[in-house]
Amino acid sequence: MIGLRLVFSITLVLGGLFNPVSAEAQEAAKVARIGYLAPDREVVRYQAFLQGLRDHGYVEGHNVVIEYRSAEEKLDRLPTLAAELVSLKVDVVVAAATVAALAAKQATRTIPIVFPAVSDPVATGLVAGFARPGGNIPGLSFFAPALVGKCMELVKQAAPGVSRVAVLWQPAGTAEGQGKALLKSAEVAARALGVQLHVVGTRGPEDFDRAFGEMTRARTDALMVLVSATFVQERRRLVDRAAKDRLPAVYPARAFVDAGGLMSYGPNVLDQFRRAATYVDKILKGAKPADLPVEQPMKFELVINLKSSAT
Repeated sequence: MIGLRLVFSITLVLGGLFNPVSAEAQEAAKVARIGYLAPDREVVRYQAFLQGLRDHGYVEGHNVVIEYRSAEEKLDRLPTLAAELVSLKVDVVVAAATVAALAAKQATRTIPIVFPAVSDPVATGLVAGFARPGGNIPGLSFFAPALVGKCMELVKQAAPGVSRVAVLWQPAGTAEGQGKALLKSAEVAARALGVQLHVVGTRGPEDFDRAFGEMTRARTDALMVLVSATFVQERRRLVDRAAKDRLPAVYPARAFVDAGGLMSYGPNVLDQFRRAATYVDKILKGAKPADLPVEQPMKFELVINLKSSAT
C-alpha cells in the first residue's frame, strides 16, 4: 500500500511538470484594461455598461480594470483625456458620446474604440459604413428613420389641435442619404395625419435663434427634432427655447426629456450601453474591430415629462 501511494504521488508531480497550464487558462488569468471616456459623469449609462460586462463574466477589480475619464462637461478636455488613455496602453476604449469617440479616434488608430450610442457614425466620420465600418472603431447607432413617423403621431396625440409641425434637423449632422430618409418618413407621416410640415435646417447652435424665428413666422404649433449629435449636446438650449415659444415638442432621445423636454421616443440608450460590452468582449477575445458591423437599435422607449412647461 505504501509503494502504491508513492507511485501515485509521483505521477501527480510529474503530471504537473509535463502538462503546463493550458493556453485557455493563461488567457483567463489575464486582466483586461478598458478605458472609458465620457464628456460628463453620466452614472446611469456607465452602470449599464458595467452590467453588460458582468453579463459576459468581467468583474471590475478581478479580471478587468477600468480607467474612467470624464471631461466634466468641459469638452475641450476630451483630446487630452483620450491621449492619457492611449498612453496607459488600454486594450480598448469605450467612448460614451460622439465627441468622445471623435477625440479617441484622433488619439489612436490602433487601439480599438467602441461607441455605445452615436446618432450617425457615417456622417460624423467615425466609420466608413454600417456593414463594413473599417478602421478600429465599431459600435452601435441609434439612427432609425422608421421612428420619425411614430414621433409625428405622438405630437398629434399630445396636441390634437396641431395643424403645422416644424421639423428641426441639421443637414451637416446626417449622411445625405440618411437625412433624406428621415425627411421622407416625416413627409409620409404628415400626410397621413393631415398636418402641414415645415422643415427647418440649422447649421448648429449659433443658428438656433434664426431657426426658431423661422418657425414663429411660419406659425408652427408643434416641433419634432430629428436626431443629431449636436442637438444632443445642445439639448438644454433646444428644450428651453421650445418651452419659451410654447411649442409641444417630441425629441429623439430620453436625454432631452431629462433636460426638461416634453416627450421623446427613441432607442433605449441604456440597453445600447449594455450591448456595447458585447463588442468589448469580442475584441478582447480576438475579433478585429473592422469586421464588426455597426448595430442598429433593438429596444425603444417612450418617455413623457408631465412637468414640462412646453404645452
